[in-house]
Amino acid sequence: MNRFSITEILGLPIQERIRLVELIWDSVAAVPEAVEVSPALKAELEARLKEFEENPEAGYSWDQVKSRLKDGSWLSA
Repeated sequence: MNRFSITEILGLPIQERIRLVELIWDSVAAVPEAVEVSPALKAELEARLKEFEENPEAGYSWDQVKSRLKDGSWLSA
C-alpha cells in the first residue's frame, strides 16, 4: 500500500485531490453498515422521517431550497 503525507496530498492538483476524495468516499459507501450511527442520531432521523410522513407537504422542495440559497433569501427566514 502506498502511503502519502498530507503535504504530498495537498500538493496534488485540485482535480487529483477531488478524484482521491471520490475514491475514499466510494470505499466508505461500499460498506454502509460499517458507519456507526449513535442512538441519539438514529432517534432524530426517525423523528424527522415520522414528521415528514405525517405532513409531506411541509417544508421546501429542493428547487425552492436551491433558489433561496442562490438569491440569499434564506438569510431573512
